[in-house]
Amino acid sequence: MRTVDIIQKKRDCGALSAEEIRFFVQGVKSGLVSDYQAAALLMAIFLNGMSPDETLVLTLEMLHSGEVMDWSDLPGSKVDKHSTGGVGDKTSLILAPIVAAAGVYVPMISGRGLGHTGGTLDKLQSIPGFKVHLSAAEFRAVLSATHLALGGQTEEIAPVDRKLYALRDVTATVESIPLITASILSKKLAEGIDGLVLDVKFGNGAFMKRFEDGERLAESLVRVGTLAGKQVVALMTEMSQPLGSHVGNSLEVVEAVEVLRGKVESDLGLLSLELAAHMLLLGRAEPDLARARVRARRLLESGAAYRKFEEITEAQGGDPRALSDLGRLPKAERTETYRADRDGVVQRVLAQEVGIAAMALGAGRTTVDSVIDPGVGLILRAKVGDPVRQGDALVTLYYNDDQGLGEALRRLGVAYAIGEESPPRTALIQKVIGAKPN
Repeated sequence: MRTVDIIQKKRDCGALSAEEIRFFVQGVKSGLVSDYQAAALLMAIFLNGMSPDETLVLTLEMLHSGEVMDWSDLPGSKVDKHSTGGVGDKTSLILAPIVAAAGVYVPMISGRGLGHTGGTLDKLQSIPGFKVHLSAAEFRAVLSATHLALGGQTEEIAPVDRKLYALRDVTATVESIPLITASILSKKLAEGIDGLVLDVKFGNGAFMKRFEDGERLAESLVRVGTLAGKQVVALMTEMSQPLGSHVGNSLEVVEAVEVLRGKVESDLGLLSLELAAHMLLLGRAEPDLARARVRARRLLESGAAYRKFEEITEAQGGDPRALSDLGRLPKAERTETYRADRDGVVQRVLAQEVGIAAMALGAGRTTVDSVIDPGVGLILRAKVGDPVRQGDALVTLYYNDDQGLGEALRRLGVAYAIGEESPPRTALIQKVIGAKPN
């Protein structure tokens, strides 16, 4: 079998066999397939697509290119959640403790932020001492003791995905639904989970800008995950404006803790509860979604989820006092206020511009090697539909360095629009794909 023949077959819109896909993935892992050949096949896939069966084989081969965790010695279901990324999305910090407090195992492997989207690992590391780089033995010990472990991808998990993603990033082939599907699922299924809840974002601040593209991705993820033998549900959620009000690593921990302490009635709190309910259902903690919703809210409002977050923080080396005394978290030394220039109603808050503003202050990365400042960021004082008067605070900026302040303020000027009439309200959750009947 020759790599060039596989490239030519996909170039000419042919369907690759399981043997051909296996040959390619193993060749990428071993180095027998060169980067330029891999890049050529990625472009052919980008242009001509893959069938669900091809995508399944690619996912499984990438999955088995590395270690697959085995939790068969731990009784009960193992469930995780994945978000396709956005601005202010800190739901993992809320829903994971809720689900673990119900007795469901949550082996959560997360990533870092890049560009205008934030990463769960960066948020966790803003808690003093919190260790996200866990060995396999450490991850197992924490999961066994607390029903929850929060770590980063190791070199052993889906190593071919790391190679292919780096090539996709520099060859303009990132926006391929089969490749995105295989990338996400190969990493998530390596966690040894039984069920997966997906939060597929669409809108200005999301990777998928249009609902239709997000829907295609969600359907692909559910279809391939189900074919792989897992229970998979996807919630399609709008990311036209930031989720919640805090953007920036330690600031997002603050907001997550506020929700865990009972500040539930917000877009962030309500979405976290709904995602948690679907996880409880997949984890067989409750027999139907209605009861799962009641259970999730009870665990949050009773303080059980907050205590679980304290427990996991301590188990992974963090200082739980930083959760009870939020002043112990990193905090920027200086603040600036972006104000409304007229009376009216907030018509829009473009999530991507807000994310770039936070990045300009030092809260995000332009490359994987960029150093972030955990204490900087933004707090939105007004969101879409809120009435404002001229001079009212729209955003508080937290920063340490003047260098990016001007750019951040300029981006906020683009993000916000104020008009005379209230804009139409849209549901945060637009569609659920793959859900079980209530």
